[in-house]
Amino acid sequence: MVGYGPEDSHFVAELTYNYGIGDYRLGNDFQGLTLVSSQAVTNAKMLEWPLLEVSEGVFETEAPGGYKFFLKNHSPPPSDPVLKVTLAVSDLCTSLHYWADLLGMTVYEKDEERQRALLGYADSQCKLELQAIKGAVDHGTAFGRIAFSCPKKELSDIEALMKKENQKILTPLVSLDTPGKATVQVVILADPDGHEICFVGDEAFRELSKMDPNGNKLLDDAMAADKSDEWFAKHKIQKASG
Repeated sequence: MVGYGPEDSHFVAELTYNYGIGDYRLGNDFQGLTLVSSQAVTNAKMLEWPLLEVSEGVFETEAPGGYKFFLKNHSPPPSDPVLKVTLAVSDLCTSLHYWADLLGMTVYEKDEERQRALLGYADSQCKLELQAIKGAVDHGTAFGRIAFSCPKKELSDIEALMKKENQKILTPLVSLDTPGKATVQVVILADPDGHEICFVGDEAFRELSKMDPNGNKLLDDAMAADKSDEWFAKHKIQKASG
């Protein structure tokens, strides 16, 4: 789990590594992640990482594997430097009904001409941007899901509402044990374009999401001890870059 601060107030990305998977096919579902960091721009230039200036002070780049990032060349705000996550939708009105009317998000901006909308649950937190595209949304094999925490007692209400509205429920309300830690309750949904959405009970999530001061060292040690390069070489499979 990587981010700029605690998950209580910051967007965090979950990176997973799957043994035996050589590559993933990108779809058009994830349009990019936008963050404000002059340091990120400086780091990219220093490392000669490809940057394309798409507007004044905004650079587009790609993570390994092709995931798009948009870097604003400014000092980060006092809140989360991650401004928004952009997802493609096939019909903006249908998606707004789902995310705003059913899931209760606030619409902060709506641009009919550009067919985009900006939504969120809190002023100071990362926003969700919906961008309409022509044609269907393709999730490829590299898709993920977006997750939100909420009071545990609200999970059953969310599930009941989705049943009432005949919306897709991928995983009905279930309890998941984490050995030695908290048991969390989750319900996983899919929006009209198949974007996966996980709602997690906040009480247990807070325990699981505590920052580990040794996180960087633990990850470095695990990567140093990892034998995946040998496995891929032995099986003559090209390892995915991200």
